[in-house]
Amino acid sequence: MSFLTHVKGPAQAESGERHQMLERAAAVFADAGWPKDSIVRVDVPGRGQSAAGEEAVRPEVEPAVPALQSGSMFMDKTGVLIVDAQQLKAAEAQALAELLDNADQELCRAVLVSSGEVAAPLKKTVKAHGEVVSIRKLRPKDASDWLKAAVRRRDLHLSTDAQDALKEIFGSDVGAMEQALAQLEMEEGRITPEMIRHRFRNRPAVPTWDYTDALDSGETAKALRLLRNFMIHSHPLVLIAVLENDVRKRALAASASDIGAFAEMINSSPAAFPTKKAWRAGRAMSSQTLFRAMDALRRADETLKTMPEETHLVTMERLTVALASMYSNKN
Repeated sequence: MSFLTHVKGPAQAESGERHQMLERAAAVFADAGWPKDSIVRVDVPGRGQSAAGEEAVRPEVEPAVPALQSGSMFMDKTGVLIVDAQQLKAAEAQALAELLDNADQELCRAVLVSSGEVAAPLKKTVKAHGEVVSIRKLRPKDASDWLKAAVRRRDLHLSTDAQDALKEIFGSDVGAMEQALAQLEMEEGRITPEMIRHRFRNRPAVPTWDYTDALDSGETAKALRLLRNFMIHSHPLVLIAVLENDVRKRALAASASDIGAFAEMINSSPAAFPTKKAWRAGRAMSSQTLFRAMDALRRADETLKTMPEETHLVTMERLTVALASMYSNKN
């Protein structure tokens, strides 16, 4: 087993992916038999979020330095967990890379957790001494599979309807579902969907691809439910931007000569699932439907920016119904 592991998640990791990333990091230390009290966790702040400003090595990152040195100095086992490693400044990444290059691999275990890539010096160090564990974007089916396995592991008697209720409330946030299952273990008797809906009322942020997938398949009722959940946590203009990007990709796909040309237009790989998905969606739509979709988005955007907030929900609901019809009929 490598002494250095990079747990790399999606660039825009949602709470469900972050839960899986941190679970995998914990498993690395557990599999190596590393004592929990020897692990130093460092949460890297984003730009402008440090308590001491923008020093070369910020105080939130400093604990990693003596932790990586202590094994060699005192012959003690040391574990270092660096969360949000993609936010390390260049000087911090360089300093940590040098420490890891010279670390005692018998006494040290280090795990980098990042949403997307880390800085070049750390990437080079991982390539030389470690391994990369990739956590992919969590799809609804992945969350369903995770929930089934978690229910079996906890020996909970949850019917399919009860599991569906959990997914309805928590979406693909497996971290939130984990906490919900821990509470349900304490319940006596039959656990019903109604009990779950009554007990867990706060819904997490909705992954936008769930919403666009519902539009594409013409599931208007589901899209409207997801829209309402989304607007609890975010502003409708955020969703307008997502939809505009989605329609733009469809338009590019419709005009491209082949999937390779389309992938180049959007700076992606032809083999990537999102690229293939956008390619199929765009090729299935007529130019007339694309124009209607863009016009509907333009009018909704104008309304959101000029009308009172009380009109926002009904504006987005009308847009959702219109797009679900356009996307599913593709005429």
